[in-house]
Formats: sequence, structure tokens, C-alpha cells
Amino acid sequence: MKLKSYLMYLLFLLSVSSCKQDTAEPTEDEDVNLGGSTTVNVSFINTFQQPANNLTASEIDLHRDGDKAFGDIFVTAPSVVNSGLGPIFNQNSCENCHVANGKSPFPSSPSELRGLLVRLSLPGKDNNGGPLEVPGFGGQLQTKATYGKQAEASLSWKEIEEIKSYLDGEKYSLRKFEFDIYNSYIPWPSNVLTSARIAPAVIGLGLFEAISASDIIGFADPTDLDGDGISGRPNYVWNDQTQQKELGRFGWKAGQPTLLQQTAAAYNNDMGITSPYFPKENFLQQIQYDKLIDDPEIDEATLKAATFYTQSLAVPKRRNAANPDVKKGKALFSKLKCRACHRPNFTTGQHPEFPFLSLQTIYPYTDLLLHDMGDGLADNRPDFEASGNEWRTPPLWGIGLTNIVGGHSNFLHDGRARNLEEAIMWHGGEAEKSKEAFGKLPKSERESLIKFLESL
Repeated sequence: MKLKSYLMYLLFLLSVSSCKQDTAEPTEDEDVNLGGSTTVNVSFINTFQQPANNLTASEIDLHRDGDKAFGDIFVTAPSVVNSGLGPIFNQNSCENCHVANGKSPFPSSPSELRGLLVRLSLPGKDNNGGPLEVPGFGGQLQTKATYGKQAEASLSWKEIEEIKSYLDGEKYSLRKFEFDIYNSYIPWPSNVLTSARIAPAVIGLGLFEAISASDIIGFADPTDLDGDGISGRPNYVWNDQTQQKELGRFGWKAGQPTLLQQTAAAYNNDMGITSPYFPKENFLQQIQYDKLIDDPEIDEATLKAATFYTQSLAVPKRRNAANPDVKKGKALFSKLKCRACHRPNFTTGQHPEFPFLSLQTIYPYTDLLLHDMGDGLADNRPDFEASGNEWRTPPLWGIGLTNIVGGHSNFLHDGRARNLEEAIMWHGGEAEKSKEAFGKLPKSERESLIKFLESL
């Protein structure tokens, strides 16, 4: 991290009595409205597409404009409407990755990758401390191309499955993928670092933007001073707008500082769409670059509308909170120290633009920090301050509706887990003891903990 960021971080640590603070276990009434006043009480296939419950009439109109932008399907130039797709890309619409605004399923075939993509880099860091792009390929593998152009490469995988047993003898299986990148348009460098990623759900993101940076950093314990084996760290990433490093909040490794930048980067990398934020084509360094100087293919209003859409999506209300098995599972979640990383609650600060996101007590069950998750989940690809073993704690709100919204139960950063039990049993590193404790529970208690997760 740069000296200024590091000194600010040290000063903050000195200003609090403990790096890693704790809060009381939320009662069944307290954490029902997971998204504070943004929460909606619905449970059906379109749950993740609902606007926040506390929007004004004018904000509802902005949300509808954003909904349209998020669903727009781009085509090749010179179309009059939604022109500029590619020429290399992954998908032609935001919704093609974030199906119904939920987590993408793992694809059933390499011929259509849905929300699966591969980040790329070379060993080392760029001038801003971020991943070093691969000459001729950039920072993301584009597996599609418009007519007359060639996709960067094709992607396939082999599934590997291992049968294991809980302490009580019940068997379970863990699968992982060995990915193969082939048929590249130019020779594939031998030292490329790759990281497969599945598109996550996009609910409640504006609330994360409204959390004070000091509140997030206050739960970090990078050297594990309290000796509990949990050492969450903040990621500091480059903000292209402010031209400095800032706290990362979004993405699997907290690699983006703001939703505006994340949205603009997705337009550019996923669809090949330029904007005032990222005006350069994503194939600028390729031999097939056409050298045409085009205007940005979406304007600032469209970019901000799509950003506002993710900022203003509602969080669904928690379900079955009073169910005895759910309550037992919630107690086990705490006993097994799962909440050391999946911290239940935050209270947002003042959002600089939108009051509806401000001063909300929310229950996302994440600390938004990086944690070492062990070699089993490692992608071995650094991302700013994040090591190859570290991932940002994913939020758990809405996780119980994954199957209803998306028609699947694939979890973790690359979709390898086929259910919540597999996701738990893939945990390692800082979560190893919690994973082992879960594996030693009797079946009835394992099921109770899963029922608690499904209530979120």
C-alpha cells in the first residue's frame, strides 16, 4: 500500500482499543430487515429485481431508467440503438451475467459461459499497484468476437470430484475445476496468472458504498493481535477518478473502490463498450485493433443510470427467523465462529449522493475484508493488496433465495460448490477450524445451520 494509505491505517489502529471489535448476536427481530429500510418482503423469482423500499418517486424513476440500461442488449456498430458491442467481449448485456440480478450458475457447456469469466495478469504489479496486464490479452479473457474478428481464446474445463466423510460417517463430495485456455488468437504466454470468477448477485451494493471506511478497517486484524486465527485485511485499490488508492469494497477480492468504476469496467471488459470513464477500447493493444477513434459508446447519463440501478436494488427480508431449527442454526453459526468473518451487521454512514442509503442498520453478514481461505480455494493470482489465497468475505444476505431466483445452488468464487454444505467444507485457511467444527457436528445440527443460512 502507498505510504499515505499505510500511515492513515496505522493512525486509525492507534485510535481504537482493539483492531477487531465485536457486537452482540442480533436477535431474531433485529436482523429480519436485512437491508434496513431498503428491505422488501417478497420471495419469488424476481425478488432481486425489486427497487429499495424507501425510494422517493423521483428515485423510482431513476431506478427504472437504470433497469433499462442494465437490461440493454448491445449490438455491433453502426446500429442506431445500443451500438458498439465488442469487437471482443464476454456477453452483450449486464443481465446475461447477472441473471435476474442473482449469482450466475456455473455454465453447463463451454459453448455458453453465462457469468463465468477469467481474469488474467502477469507476475508483478502495474504502475498503480494493481495486476499487471498480459500483452495482447489485457486483464480479462474475452471468449467472443464480432464478425471478422477473432476471440482471444476458448475456455474449457475438467471436473474433479473427491468423496469425503463427516465425523458421523455421512459422505459428501467436493468438486473443483481444472480450466484450459486454448485456441488463442496469438501464442499464449507461459507465465499468465488466471482466476476464474462467477458473476455474483448485485443486491444491496449501494449500502456497502455507504459504510464508513473506518468502520470496515476497524474490524481488520492483519497480524492477528488477538490470537484468534482470524486476520482480515483491507484491500487498497486504484480509483481512476480520484487518481489515488482507496479502500476496495466490491468484487471477489475487493478490487473495485466504487460502483461507478465497477460498472464502467464491466461495460468495457465484459462487453467492449466504452464510456467517458473508460474511453479506450478493450482490444487497444491487439494486432486486430482497427485504429478507429470512436466516441464513447455510452454516455455519462447511461453509465450513471446503470450504476444507480445496482445502488438502489432492495435486499429481501429474512424468512423463518422464529423457526426453532433456524434459531438453533443461528446459535451454531456464532458458536463455530463463522461470524468472525461473516460479521452480522453494520450501520451505514452518510452516502454522498443518496439519503435513502444513509444511516441504515443492515445485516449483510460480511466484514468486507480479505481473508486467507487456504490453498484449496486459492487462485494464486494477487490483486492489489490481496494475495493469491485471499478473498473478500462474500455477503450472505439473499443466499437462501439463490435457487428461487437463479434456478441453481452454485456457490463460491468459481461456482464449484453445488450446495451450501459443499461451500462450507471448501473453507480453509483462517476458516479451517470453523470448517472442521462443522464437520464434527451431528447431522441434525449441520442441517440446522444450513437452515439458518437459507433464512437469509
